[in-house]
Amino acid sequence: MENLKGPKIAIFTTLLILIASIPGCIFDPVEFDECEDKENCLTIAFETKEEYKNADENPQKLADRLEELMDMEVEIYTVSGPAATIAALEYGNADIGFLDGGAAWLSIETRGFEVAAAEQKGDGRPYYNAVAWVHTDSDMAIADRAGEDPYALMAGKISCHTSPLGSSGMLLPMGWMISEGYIDIVGDPNTMDSLYTTVRSHFSEDSSIPDSGTLYRGYGGSLRCLAEHTLGDATDYISFAKDPTVPDYCGEDARSWCFEGDFTSTEDFYPLGGYNETTGEINSFGKAPSHPIMYNPDFFLEDDVSALRAAFEVMNGNNDDLEILEDVLGTPGITITNTSAHIGDYGNAIEDVPGIAAYLNEKVNKTTSDDSGSNTLLIVGGAAAAIALVTGAIFIRNSNKNKNIEAEEEKISE
Repeated sequence: MENLKGPKIAIFTTLLILIASIPGCIFDPVEFDECEDKENCLTIAFETKEEYKNADENPQKLADRLEELMDMEVEIYTVSGPAATIAALEYGNADIGFLDGGAAWLSIETRGFEVAAAEQKGDGRPYYNAVAWVHTDSDMAIADRAGEDPYALMAGKISCHTSPLGSSGMLLPMGWMISEGYIDIVGDPNTMDSLYTTVRSHFSEDSSIPDSGTLYRGYGGSLRCLAEHTLGDATDYISFAKDPTVPDYCGEDARSWCFEGDFTSTEDFYPLGGYNETTGEINSFGKAPSHPIMYNPDFFLEDDVSALRAAFEVMNGNNDDLEILEDVLGTPGITITNTSAHIGDYGNAIEDVPGIAAYLNEKVNKTTSDDSGSNTLLIVGGAAAAIALVTGAIFIRNSNKNKNIEAEEEKISE
């Protein structure tokens, strides 16, 4: 063993030199301001993101502005995801937090949370419509234009979904078709595995239910799955996505994949249900609510809610504040709303999807108050350097062993 001492020390020394060469700023955590007066403090649960290193996107900008408008201290409480946000609100570690539609619905049903306001979509709506996009020459589109039932023709088609838990790309269309009797659940309705089985039994074994980081993930990915139709004719494909997906991805600044297959223009993409003559919106499977601002009424009282809404009303009224909302939240404005108006019958629309409630609840129950967050966000580089130090120490003590330490976070999708 003595003859290995020299190589071990040399390797560890090299590690130290490499780490020391990393700029010192990488080791610095991003620290958000904390309230000195906890009795006059608004705490916002925010999902941690590396982009907070960018001054324009740092949520401290929003906290500082709300502090001015509400005449109280405001602090950021960092969380790792929707489950941690719900835990932070449940235990009173945060006063408000941002959740997607599915997690918001679950928190309302199981924790009694309420909606104070909601982010707007790019067109100013606090919601979007769940739509099935198909090729205009498909039998589904032809039947729809003829006033016949297009949904009965979906069986056996290759369906393209945004993700396993996407509101418009999975939950709303599946919930609607199950409740309307078009689709039968295959397997145990209380397990998520049955969702995959049900989709591939009704549609096609080749249907796309993409995981994070895969090619056909998200709205653009679902539409690309239809546009490329690599496993068959375009008329045999369905893209489940939101109503502005085609103009967003294949409009003025079209992606390269939009018109390489059987699609030659946006007119070839047809939304089943057609357009509402009164509103001009696409008739859809239902409305997916935008990310609401949630609160726990056990801790955040009516006067607090009124003060928060008044502050956002002011921010909606001037360009400087709208820029903050765009930079930090990625929204063009905040709609003042409430639980019944914003969530509406969304829960009824998705509750028939197999395993959805059990899956989301399991994720939340795994997150405790202690796990939910803090006021410090470590920069990735600093964390990597710390891991390198630990790895070096392990190597010296155990040169004949490999230890892989992996931290995995599962997120609830859009």
